[in-house]
Amino acid sequence: MIRTTARNVVSLLFIAGMLLTACAPAAPAATQAAAAAPASTANEEYIYVSSMGNLEFFNAHKYGWNWAGQVLGVKATYVGPAENDVPAQVAAFDQAIAKNPAGICVFAYDPSVVPDIDKATAAGIPVVTILGDFPNSKRLAYVGSDQHLLGFVGGTHLAQSLNGTGKVAILTLPGTTMFDDREAGFRDAFKNFPGIQVVQVGDTKADIATAVSVAKDILTRNPDLAAFVGTDSTAGMGAATAVKEAGLSGKVKTVAMDRNSDVLQAIKNGDLTGTVAQDDAAMAFWAMLVLYEYKHNQAPLTVDNAKAGAQSGPNTVFTSANYIDQSNLQYFLDANSTYTK
Repeated sequence: MIRTTARNVVSLLFIAGMLLTACAPAAPAATQAAAAAPASTANEEYIYVSSMGNLEFFNAHKYGWNWAGQVLGVKATYVGPAENDVPAQVAAFDQAIAKNPAGICVFAYDPSVVPDIDKATAAGIPVVTILGDFPNSKRLAYVGSDQHLLGFVGGTHLAQSLNGTGKVAILTLPGTTMFDDREAGFRDAFKNFPGIQVVQVGDTKADIATAVSVAKDILTRNPDLAAFVGTDSTAGMGAATAVKEAGLSGKVKTVAMDRNSDVLQAIKNGDLTGTVAQDDAAMAFWAMLVLYEYKHNQAPLTVDNAKAGAQSGPNTVFTSANYIDQSNLQYFLDANSTYTK
């Protein structure tokens, strides 16, 4: 069995390129020159334009972006506001474009960044969206989670822990595409377990106090409720808090999203049953890898991809979804500590 690491990925890509060069018919001179490896990439800059950088969630992204820069031998820069400040993120994006970097990765959660995505692309700077996506923009690719898969993984594990039967409530943010997709994933997982019944959906408004209040109301209306599932960490923690205060910890199961330390600690304490983790550190790595390979190792789809307007390479990269419970949470908690160093 071959174990694939980040360094192995880069090495395998290089070896594959060498084999293709050796075995394939001779390419036009212009194509061969474009495919030649650069003498040095130490000053080649890739910029991650984010927002909400103060959230623990993004520690793994910062770590993964920096790790990618080390693996590829390039300069990795992370910019953007610490808070949820869309104008500040757009300003950071403008500044990134002005630096004419080799590529830009952007946390695409608000459509205000779309003009800058198109502006950068027009200037010859490839842009990868991460976590969220605007497929109608001129972005090169999306790298991140399949939102439906996140819900499906969580729903499958919950249903199995309930032995395939029980009443379940969903806490979410109705009307938001990302969370609607996760809810659909939960529901599709439950279809494989006819004994699972979704009895109510609650709107948390992305506020922990509201999530607790809504969860308590659902418990009152459904005294035989078997479990809550949440489409984000706020929903999961709100459900866990309501269940704990009702003296039902362990009796009413609760599944959250993401691997924040407070979420993992709640699992450790027995207040949360489990959570679904996005492949966050690797997500940032693959975002940079897509940009790097686009610049240095495009397959010769034509004799001149740029002039032909032909794009070679992936336009969607879905990263893994992992379920965390008491059996494996310590590994994730320890990684959270590593990400802050």
